[in-house]
Amino acid sequence: MGSLTTHVLDTAQGKPGNGIAVELYALQPQPTLVKRVLTNGNGRTDEPLLDSAAFSKGQWELRFHIAEYFTAAGVAQAAPPFLDTISIRFAMAADEHYHVPLLVSPWSYSTYRGS
Repeated sequence: MGSLTTHVLDTAQGKPGNGIAVELYALQPQPTLVKRVLTNGNGRTDEPLLDSAAFSKGQWELRFHIAEYFTAAGVAQAAPPFLDTISIRFAMAADEHYHVPLLVSPWSYSTYRGS
């Protein structure tokens, strides 16, 4: 059954990203906020963003509110911050598990389809 999870790693401080606001949007037929959560002490959400009952194929977007996180953590940033909100658009085309991790610093980020 399909599901969606995420986690955030703070590569600047070498630890999980705790307390990061994450929003999930369904993009069809128009962008619609589906869920807003905060990451926990392990940089993960306490539950899947989508479980098998809510899962659907299509275009999705995750928005990670990174500037707020680094400001609260006291990490030096540019003013205004170079990265504010990171948006990752992706498609879920099969009824299976999707994991979208984010590795982030105040100056860069990367993502991939995890397991």
